[in-house]
Amino acid sequence: MPGSCTSRVIRMEDLDRKIVALLAGDGRMSFTDLGKATGLSTSAVHQRVKRLEQRGVILGYAALIDHTALDLPLSALISIRPIDPSQPDDSPERLREVPEIESCYSVAGDSSYILIVRVASPGALENLLAVIRARANVSTTTTIVLSTPYEHRPPALT
Repeated sequence: MPGSCTSRVIRMEDLDRKIVALLAGDGRMSFTDLGKATGLSTSAVHQRVKRLEQRGVILGYAALIDHTALDLPLSALISIRPIDPSQPDDSPERLREVPEIESCYSVAGDSSYILIVRVASPGALENLLAVIRARANVSTTTTIVLSTPYEHRPPALT
C-alpha cells in the first residue's frame, strides 16, 4: 500500500492497554498489584503479560538511570548529515559501538539522524563529535541540553 508504515499494528483490548499503561509507568509492578488495578486475578494478569511479551507489545524491562550519578551530566542532541549524500546510508551501523550514544533516530528534514548522547564534560563532547564525524563521514549540529523537565513518560493509552 502506498504510504503504509512497515511496522505492524497490534490491536489490543482495553484490559491489555491498561496493563501496558501500568507497566509503562512502573515496570516492576507485581502481578498481584496489576490484578488489583485491573480487577483480574494474579494468574490472569500473568497470562496476559506473557502474551503481550510474546506478541512483541512489551519489548523488555529496564532500569532508569541517573546519569549525573554516573558522572555523565552533559546530554546533547546531535543532528548528523552525510558529507557525501551519494555514499551508503550506514551511519547507524558505523556508530553502533560508540558507547556515549544513547539513542539514534532516523528523521525527516535537514538531518538524516538525531543522536542523543551522554558525556562527562564539554571536552568529552568535543572528542565525541570528532569520533562521530570521522567514523560516519558526516557533518554535525549539536544542541546541548540545559535541563530535562521530564522524559521516559509512559504512552497515553488510557
